[in-house]
Amino acid sequence: MPTLSSSAHCPSYCSSSSKLSTSSSIYGNHQRIAISSIRPKRFVPEKVSLRSNRNSYSNAVRMQDGAVAATVTSIGNETPFKKLRDGLLSVTSPEELGDTAGFDISKDKSTVSITVVGASGDLAKKKIFPALFALYYEDCLPEHFTIFGYARSKMTDAELRDMVSRTLTCRIDKRENCDEKMDQFLKRCFYHSGQYDSQENFAELDRKLREHEGRRVSNRLFYLSIPPNIFINAVRCASLSSSSASGWTRVIVEKPFGRDSESSAALTKALKQYLEEDQIFRIDHYLGKELVENLSVLRFSNLIFEPLWSRQYIRNVQLLFSEDFGTEGRGGYFDSYGIIRDIMQNHLLQILALFAMETPVSLDAEDIRNEKVKVLRSMRPLQLEDMVIGQYKSHTKGGVTFPAYTDDKTVPKDSLTPTFAAAALFIDNARWDGVPFLMKAGKALHNKRAEIRVQFRHVPGNLYNRNFGTDLDRATNELVIRVQPDEAIYLKINNKVPGLGMRLDRSNLNLHYAARYSKEIPDAYERLLLDAIEGERRLFIRSDELDAAWALFTPVLKELEEKKIVPEYYPYGSRGPVGSHYLAAKYNVRWGDLGVEQQL
Repeated sequence: MPTLSSSAHCPSYCSSSSKLSTSSSIYGNHQRIAISSIRPKRFVPEKVSLRSNRNSYSNAVRMQDGAVAATVTSIGNETPFKKLRDGLLSVTSPEELGDTAGFDISKDKSTVSITVVGASGDLAKKKIFPALFALYYEDCLPEHFTIFGYARSKMTDAELRDMVSRTLTCRIDKRENCDEKMDQFLKRCFYHSGQYDSQENFAELDRKLREHEGRRVSNRLFYLSIPPNIFINAVRCASLSSSSASGWTRVIVEKPFGRDSESSAALTKALKQYLEEDQIFRIDHYLGKELVENLSVLRFSNLIFEPLWSRQYIRNVQLLFSEDFGTEGRGGYFDSYGIIRDIMQNHLLQILALFAMETPVSLDAEDIRNEKVKVLRSMRPLQLEDMVIGQYKSHTKGGVTFPAYTDDKTVPKDSLTPTFAAAALFIDNARWDGVPFLMKAGKALHNKRAEIRVQFRHVPGNLYNRNFGTDLDRATNELVIRVQPDEAIYLKINNKVPGLGMRLDRSNLNLHYAARYSKEIPDAYERLLLDAIEGERRLFIRSDELDAAWALFTPVLKELEEKKIVPEYYPYGSRGPVGSHYLAAKYNVRWGDLGVEQQL
């Protein structure tokens, strides 16, 4: 199998733990310098305990389904990783390097071990394993790699491979040697059964990993595809019993990252008892979507857009998310969080920050994340009067009856959890002062779509106003970035209809991805997994980003729950609550997805 350096479509893989390496970025000609951490010997923190006080909830994090995750407490004045940092900054003696004397840290002698924790779950089966196979098919994984599934379910290696094989597919545009590639990939997949809170079970996993790694430098990636109430136990055991002795160890953490500012901060503090910030990869799969990736390219590499990207020319920005199905029997998890926590506070807010940020110093991850944090910190905390919530009810259409949210057997009959929310947010800085950023997200709506809509201001003194009548919105230019499905970018312009008269029409200047590019668009998880292996953090969420995001939404979430605000009910399959239209009208805005548009 060719190494990554021979692949023109993947970034050069930097698996070595050597001192300094330079690699070309996948994001263009930008060159980045990566310094890989050298951990000369296995670090085992001393005197670390998980303490849970039954009589006090100050040291606990209340997570989904009412579970309580204990806060990790380090005994003594120094945290384990402070000791580790001090050790890394000091000069290491030859005796201390004894543990790694047998390792060859050259690039060709390193390996990556990917452990999917929670391998028997839906996310692992439907997204993670298929994404890893797609990377393997594209020759984007290193020459030496191993994949381990870890879960409580009893399963053999053969049974894991059988389970994984049912979800693997080759790209439409690449079918050559598909079966052969699948067989080769599945031979790299293994399974280990164990408890998430058992250091002994993770030590057994470590022994198996070392058998496959041989004497190569071992780099280890753990993907936590498990409920958040057991994150800390899994991280503790993985850190103490199966972290890499010679290379890097990284952990991908799935949302939700808490339920509010307090629980999120407690979760972060607990994770940092065992991991440093640069080892934690908080994943938001929307940041890995092709059109979200293209957002910065569109703005910063096209001269015509950057001068218009401000309050002077933009009237409002809309971030829209809709699904045409309900909870479908999975309401138990959703009812603990609701649409605001599930979609708005992470997916849509992350897209907003990318859209509104100032030009970063470089494409370096920290430079980009610094600018995103500035945007979030400049935003006004969300007020209740700037939000509308809704919940779908039963509706019969075409002889088919669709259930209400509370008809889901896993949802309480008196649940007030919103399945729809619309909100108006504002950024108090010089670029965006006074521009409403409208968010709308909901389940059981009339279609499935995620879009960014940028509505520009009216042309002052427009000579052709009378040709549009009283509806000036028809004369407004609009830039639409359709994230999913059927990815596209199009700009609405006004033009004259051919003929002797003066009749105006509205047309789209359109980049339709399916028509322009024959290559199938990679799944977001492929990009994010590859970035985690590469150590590229640009598309992952930093802890201060998370804090700033929760600071915006926590006050209004608490107010909704304390006042027991009843959501406005809307029929399954409709456009959502009427109240969302009044909210938009309050700021002289009309939702961009209301017009009837031809499918591009």
